[in-house]
Amino acid sequence: MLISTRGEYGLRAMMMLAAEYSGGPLPLRVIAEKEHLSAQYLEHLFRDLRNNGLVESFRGAKGGYKLAKSPEEITVGNVLWALEGTLAPMECVAGEKEVQCRHTDGCPTKFVWEKLKAAMDEVLDTTTLADILTQATEE
Repeated sequence: MLISTRGEYGLRAMMMLAAEYSGGPLPLRVIAEKEHLSAQYLEHLFRDLRNNGLVESFRGAKGGYKLAKSPEEITVGNVLWALEGTLAPMECVAGEKEVQCRHTDGCPTKFVWEKLKAAMDEVLDTTTLADILTQATEE
């Protein structure tokens, strides 16, 4: 399972907002320039982040985006789930919809997918943007 560019770029953009948390709003064009991304692409990502309550937008000459919560309150999982949806390794453990699988009556490998999903969720649920900032400054 790979995280898409939506998740990767969205998390990188959120890290820029986390680093500037105590300052004013950060314009998307600044993030786009620093990350070498299209501002239009970032607009799509930030729409989903805003709809999930992770960022706030501000209009005007000094407008842009800020985190809606502190970096300590936003987990990597919050960001990735807002942009990617489920991150389950297999559809049968995603829990989103009825899965058509010929092994539903007794899948010998389902427990592996459940353990993998649980381990991934644990990391995503317990790692905050603040944790990433701290790690980055220690390296």
